[in-house]
Amino acid sequence: MIFESMFIQLCKGMLTSIEIFALTLLFSLPLGLLVAWGRMSTIKPIRWLMKIYISIMRGTPLMLQLIVVFFAPYYIFGFNTSSQFRMIAVVIAFSINYAAYFAEIYRGGIESIPKGQYEAAKVLGYSKFETFFIIILPQVIKTVLPSITNEVITLVKDTSLSFVLAIPEMFTVAKQIAAAQASITALIVAGVFYYVFNIIVALLMEAVEEELNYYE
Repeated sequence: MIFESMFIQLCKGMLTSIEIFALTLLFSLPLGLLVAWGRMSTIKPIRWLMKIYISIMRGTPLMLQLIVVFFAPYYIFGFNTSSQFRMIAVVIAFSINYAAYFAEIYRGGIESIPKGQYEAAKVLGYSKFETFFIIILPQVIKTVLPSITNEVITLVKDTSLSFVLAIPEMFTVAKQIAAAQASITALIVAGVFYYVFNIIVALLMEAVEEELNYYE
C-alpha cells in the first residue's frame, strides 16, 4: 500500500512535469524561430538586441531565470503575485531560455542552405515568405532535428528545476516522499520515470527523423 501510494503521487508529479515539458515546447519552438530571424536581421539594433538576449539566456543559470521571472513583477512593478503564478513563471522562464538555444540551432540550419536556392525560388516567382516556408524551412527542420532532439531530451531533465518555485513536479514529490519515509526508493522510482520519459521522447524524435529521410 505504501508503494502504491508513492507510485500514485509520483504519477501526479509526472503529469506536472509533462505539462511543463509540453508547454515549453509549444512556446519556445516558434519563439526560437522569431529570435533566429531577429538574430539574422539586416537591422543592426534588432540583430544586436537578439544577440544580447541569446547571450543572457545561455550565459545565466536557468534556476536564476526562474527566480527572476517569478519575483520580477513584485520587485520591479510592485505587483502581488498569487501561487497560481508559479506555474506561469515556470513556463515563461523555460520558454525564453530554450527559445535562445533553439534560435541558434535554427540560425545554423538556415545559414547552411545554399544561396542558390533563394535565387532559384525568386526566378520561379516565389515571394520571400513563400520561399522560406515552402522551400527553406522544410530543409532546415530536416537538418536541425538531431540538435533539436538533444535539447528536447535535456528539457525532460530540466523540468526538475521547477522545484525552485515549489511546483509539485515529479522530482519535488520524490524528494518529499524520500524525506518523509527516510528512504531513497521514491528517488530511484523517479529516476526510472525520467529515464522512460526520455526513451519515449527519443523514440518519437527518431521516428520523425526517419520520416524526414525522404531521400533514402
